[in-house]
Amino acid sequence: MLLSGFRQIQYDFAAHIRDPENVSGPDGIEDRRMAVYRDLFYNNVENFMATGFPVLRSLYDEDAWHLLIRDYFSRHNAKTPHFPEMAGEFVYYLLNEFIPGDDDPAFIYELAHYEWMETALSLSKDCIADVSFNSRGDLRYEPVVISPLAWLLSYEWPVHTISRDYRPTEKPDQPTWIIIYRDAQDDVGFIQLNPVTARLFQLLEDESRSLSGEQALELVAQELNHPRPEVIISGGMDTLKQLRAKDIVLGTAIIRRQAE
Repeated sequence: MLLSGFRQIQYDFAAHIRDPENVSGPDGIEDRRMAVYRDLFYNNVENFMATGFPVLRSLYDEDAWHLLIRDYFSRHNAKTPHFPEMAGEFVYYLLNEFIPGDDDPAFIYELAHYEWMETALSLSKDCIADVSFNSRGDLRYEPVVISPLAWLLSYEWPVHTISRDYRPTEKPDQPTWIIIYRDAQDDVGFIQLNPVTARLFQLLEDESRSLSGEQALELVAQELNHPRPEVIISGGMDTLKQLRAKDIVLGTAIIRRQAE
């Protein structure tokens, strides 16, 4: 009974901190003391979100921003206690729980996801040093190895261009393709891709295919029904070299031949 009663006090305490407008504080605790916890918890969360989603924050005035964060804070049941993973919780909330109002941008989820990717990639435990590859391999004729720290992203909105001064109201005809990557020095970067390069990347990151650069580019040319495949191959090989310089393409697979 004692444990059950204490646990109930904890639930009441947490419920009030999450939603003080609608949930009364625990009996017997002075509101002045509760205010310290209310402000401490909420301000920590709000500051983390403002820091983690700077572009999204810039699109909201003070009242609207706090209304958004308060809704997240009061309604979302986070699955992790770790602050660095909170950005992912917020993105999940926007996709699955958030009810947008008339003043919320239609691209709110995609923009938040785009901003979250930098944190997610920084936290990834994958490491280039753990991958076996030949950094000097022939990208044209040998199976190309893509970095596990290079992620291909696709958005309906041009999320990389959105700012306080540019808030698109209609989706473009074509999706926005972006690679976010972490290089060997652990620096994170972004590259916008055209649809052809995006398709090339998709083919090469499919480990079940183990395609060489030329094989992947031939498939791209076939899909495009291009009259001069050699043009696609030539331009694509230049692109692969550029991607290798950024540690997006690591090199080629190491092929171990069985002893005769």
